[in-house]
Formats: sequence, C-alpha cells, structure tokens
Amino acid sequence: MKKLFVLVLFVMGMSVTFTSCDDAKKTAKDAVETTKDAAKATGDAVKDAAEATGDAVKDVADKAVDAVTGDAEQIKKGKKLALMNGCLACHQEHTKSVGPSYEEVAKGYKEKGGNMTKFLKGNADAIIDPAQFAVMKVNLSITQKMSGDDLAALTTYIRSFE
Repeated sequence: MKKLFVLVLFVMGMSVTFTSCDDAKKTAKDAVETTKDAAKATGDAVKDAAEATGDAVKDVADKAVDAVTGDAEQIKKGKKLALMNGCLACHQEHTKSVGPSYEEVAKGYKEKGGNMTKFLKGNADAIIDPAQFAVMKVNLSITQKMSGDDLAALTTYIRSFE
C-alpha cells in the first residue's frame, strides 16, 4: 500500500510538473507575442515620428529657402536702387570714398542699434561719421521720396554687408 501511495504521489507530482511546464510554455509564448506586438507598435510609432520630423524639417528648410530667396531679391532690388539714385557715387560696398562704405554703415547700425530707414527718411541723426552729415543731408531728399518697399530693399542691400 505504501508503494502504491508513493507511486500515486509520484504520478501526481509529474503531472503537476508537466502541467507547470505547459503553463510556463504558454506564459512564455504569450510574453513573446506581447513583445512582438509592442515592438511592432513601437516601430510604427518611430516610423510615424520620423515621418512627422521629416515633414517638419522640410517645412523649415522650405521657409529658409524662401527667406534667402526673398532677401536675395530685396538685395538685388536695393542695389539697383542705389545705382539708379546715385548712392554709389559716394558710398562703395567695401571701401570708404566720399562717404562711409556700406560695410561700415551696416556694421555701425547693427552695433549701435540704429534705425537706418528712419535716418534715410530724415527722421534720425547720423550715427556713422556725423561730420559728413552735411554732405549726406542734401541727398536725403532722394531717399525721403522713396516708397516704404524701396527703402526696405535699399536697407536690406546695405545690411547685407554686416
């Protein structure tokens, strides 16, 4: 009888062990499936984030190109205005002549926080080489007659030398 009892216990223990192994296998299989699902979801989220980031980068790049292109057009227009209105007779781009160079003007206005458009409209004092202002004052009548768009183009051209 003892042998039979031990044998029954042994068989029961083995069946529990096998059942436990099957449960463990099922649990492991479920964990693998859950991990696969999570990895797929993460991959999809990363893909979506990458696409959104790519779109955002493209938008920023497009805006930068538009800004540079717009500035290039303004600079071109400003240089044309400077040539047509005789500004380059006294101002050179990089060297001082009768008046300060545009490079010197641009850097000076930037450093001193001056308002170049206001000056060109005759509504501000000279901050670059004030001793020459008497000569420049005669020519302010030209810039005072310019439209706001033309003055913006002219100042963009001059500021391009900063």
